[in-house]
Amino acid sequence: MQMPLPLTRDLVLIGGGHTHALVARMWGMTPLEGTRVTLINPGPTAPYSGMLPGHIAGHYSREALDIDLVKLTRFAGARLVLGAATAIDPVAKVVTVAGHGEIGYDVASINIGIHTEMPVIPGFTEHALGAKPLDTYTSRWRDFLAAAQAGEVAPDVAVIGAGVAGVELALASAHALRAAVGPAARVAIIEAGPEIAGRNPETTRRLRTAMAEYGVAIHTRAEVVRIHADGVELADGEVIRSRFTLGTAGANAHGWLAGSPLPLTEEGFVTVDSHLRVDGHWDLFAAGDCAHLTHAPRPKAGVYAVREAPVLLHNLRAVLAGSGKTKAYRPQKDYLKLVSLGQKSALAEKWGRTISGPLLWRWKNRIDTKFMRMFQELPQMTPDKLPRALTDGVAAELAGEHKPLCAGCGSKVGPGTLSAALAGLPAIGRADVLTGPGDDAAVLALGGAKQVITTDHLRAFTDDPYLLAKIAAVHALGDVWAMGAAPQAALASVILPRMAQPLQARSMGEVMRAAQEVFGAAGAEIVGGHSTMGAEMTLGFTITGLVTGAAITNAGARPGDVAILTRPIGTGTLLAAEMLGQADGRDVAAMLTAMARPQGDAAALLAPHAHAMTDVTGFGLAGHMWAICTASGVAGEIEADAVPLYPGALALAEAGHRSSIWEANRAAAPVAGAEGARGALLHDPQTAGGFLAAVAAAEAGALVAALRAAGHDAAAIGRFTAGAPGLRAI
Repeated sequence: MQMPLPLTRDLVLIGGGHTHALVARMWGMTPLEGTRVTLINPGPTAPYSGMLPGHIAGHYSREALDIDLVKLTRFAGARLVLGAATAIDPVAKVVTVAGHGEIGYDVASINIGIHTEMPVIPGFTEHALGAKPLDTYTSRWRDFLAAAQAGEVAPDVAVIGAGVAGVELALASAHALRAAVGPAARVAIIEAGPEIAGRNPETTRRLRTAMAEYGVAIHTRAEVVRIHADGVELADGEVIRSRFTLGTAGANAHGWLAGSPLPLTEEGFVTVDSHLRVDGHWDLFAAGDCAHLTHAPRPKAGVYAVREAPVLLHNLRAVLAGSGKTKAYRPQKDYLKLVSLGQKSALAEKWGRTISGPLLWRWKNRIDTKFMRMFQELPQMTPDKLPRALTDGVAAELAGEHKPLCAGCGSKVGPGTLSAALAGLPAIGRADVLTGPGDDAAVLALGGAKQVITTDHLRAFTDDPYLLAKIAAVHALGDVWAMGAAPQAALASVILPRMAQPLQARSMGEVMRAAQEVFGAAGAEIVGGHSTMGAEMTLGFTITGLVTGAAITNAGARPGDVAILTRPIGTGTLLAAEMLGQADGRDVAAMLTAMARPQGDAAALLAPHAHAMTDVTGFGLAGHMWAICTASGVAGEIEADAVPLYPGALALAEAGHRSSIWEANRAAAPVAGAEGARGALLHDPQTAGGFLAAVAAAEAGALVAALRAAGHDAAAIGRFTAGAPGLRAI
């Protein structure tokens, strides 16, 4: 049997720009085995700027612009680190990422684009924004358009800069405002130079005509001296009314890059040679608008970024493979400019010729949507076929489909199997061991004190050691917090995939840094552990905690108690779908962020009031509520509609996505009357799930309010009643 090949080199792609998105897609088709690929980006999506004017005009939804980096990196076999790069050290070969720390590399590439903010203009930071970064612009534009339509704000827009981008966005704004508020819409475009965009007089004439049709006021030779909340002040004293001021003039380098030790232009762009290699650094590349081509300077335009991708991919592979046979990028001398004209019409300019009309918009639309389909419809990489001859039961175990085993708590042994195994253990024979199997943690007597001890580990659902370690630490601490204990000490158990020593050091560094952040904040010390290499990454922790008074267990719930849940459910469904490339990256990113948040404060709020409490993990909400019912001798009712769900979980459950352990969970803790997707999610295995607590009905409302005020998505999701242990949905 072929063993997994060892990882020997780290390739880090800084930024999810067009070039890197294409590189990642091509990498997924033909990966270079032995390379660990990391993509760093502030968010889970990367917007395609070519469709921005169409979105502002109202022709495209916001989602239509987004490249889903979660799906893309899954396809590429890469890890996605969500965070903004803030520094790079090309000598130490590390990138610093906000909220993550340092990430080491052997070969790296930068593709972070530009911004069009103008902080040097007084009032810009307070009262205006740049067209790039695009996310902020589109969000604030939607808010402004809604406010203008509702009559809450004057429909006045000013665009600073009359280049192609400024003209397109002025026309798009005018089109959307006119549709929203009618002729009251006012759009102005301000240009410091003598004329608006256009490399030939015919282009300029047609753009002026298009703006005249929308009533866009054109101000040329106009110097902006100050921006106010309700207008733009010019050097001649004129104030142009504006409640939404947009900057498009010029292209500015991101501050961290402009302040880096890399070779830069006066404007702060990274200088690269003809092979897209950063000058003086054979292992560092740059592409797109953040790079300056010293051999063939070109304007900042997305067409160059797109065409750089195959060359960059070839060169990255050459350096990683040790061949060194890179090749040059030769940019085209001219390219077709397609300019949106507000309505579904466009202008085309090339070789000094200009034409315009609706047919050109359709052409542009086909080009743009074809580009986006490359990322929205990623090739389906078929898994290896099963052997013709199979042992009886293999096909049934795979449920008729060749699906991967789920990660996180979705890969746990089923609750029935585990209970049967634990039932065979002898009774506890030591007086200082106060509880046996079946609760969140064991309670030990140590002199006059009580200590709890628990262990937990997770099969990796992300290739990011730092993020996995944070979530694994929070997950393991849940057992200690749920029993009302204060975390004391932790032992780490780390299994890394086979990799070279430098990659081992980087991975272990990220794991221990993340774990220390979580345990240190919880008041616990990491005192040691064990590490090894294996087939895949698995992280876990053994934790002790100290209890003052009686530990909170599953026993103690009383008839009439309300069941409070502190965190949404749906992680198993989302993670199962993400493994298949079917989950929305924004939903996955939001869920992972929530999973990594510690819950000690939630436990502290509940502990003084909880008659019984547990953390909801692999056996699902129903399984853990069943455990409380069984230990307490009560029945339980779940209000399925009241259970908070992670965004995207319900739709994925309706589509039939289930975690590997789901069927076993449902069999072990049936819920009478539970139907449909919401009923299915009651058995969904949770990783780093919330707390389920039984509290007096009179205290439940105030506790939920306190939890929500502390930032937890808590809810009262049912109650405990008199009767034989069991569950029903109401």
